[in-house]
Amino acid sequence: MRLILKFNPLKNSNYYEIGKYDIQGFIYNLIKDTEFKNYHNVKGFKFFNFSNIFPVTDFKQDEYKNLIISSPSSAFIKLLYYQLSHMEVFRLNKYYMEIISLKIFNKQCTGSIITGTPIALFEDNYSNKYFSFNNNSFDFFFNRLKDNAIKKYVAYTGDDFNLESDIFDSFELTREVSVRISMKDNTFIIIGSLWKTLEKELNRDNKQFYNFLLDCGLGEKNSLGFGFINNRR
Repeated sequence: MRLILKFNPLKNSNYYEIGKYDIQGFIYNLIKDTEFKNYHNVKGFKFFNFSNIFPVTDFKQDEYKNLIISSPSSAFIKLLYYQLSHMEVFRLNKYYMEIISLKIFNKQCTGSIITGTPIALFEDNYSNKYFSFNNNSFDFFFNRLKDNAIKKYVAYTGDDFNLESDIFDSFELTREVSVRISMKDNTFIIIGSLWKTLEKELNRDNKQFYNFLLDCGLGEKNSLGFGFINNRR
């Protein structure tokens, strides 16, 4: 399930003054003192994701912006909607935004996917070294991506699920990118990849799995806005 938030910046600012950590903090504030309050401190998967703010231009008053928040949990999305529906203004970093509209919608995976934000992966489960195509192959990437996706799905559903085939049948890489994350007084770099297309033939056995990925995101750091995906138009 997805929530699209349309808002009006109340002060002009540079687009990059509001980062992924600011958006994550905004979401955590919305779920504070609710049934999802432990998401902030829990280790492992947090089962929500968000898009970049778009359009990707500087913030100017009366030029509306949009943010999509997604989760396989309808209760999580409905809670965000409820919290936001009782607010007129919210803050991102030090900037105030006026809420223009809120909309909840469901989206089914078509099997033809494009990345909205970079997919980030660790080289292994025990290091903070991010995957890079400078050192690794496509096979390594997609094997790690499949392993991560299945673990995430099983952790959420409790189902005994296995995917016998490759996670995607065909693909086209756009480019690898480095994303600078500013968190409190620290700055660090996350390496990720953007994809023009990720294709998978869907059937009755795997449809639910790919719908989950569409809402939860691909790879690591989904709750920091990485791995957000959309159906290709």
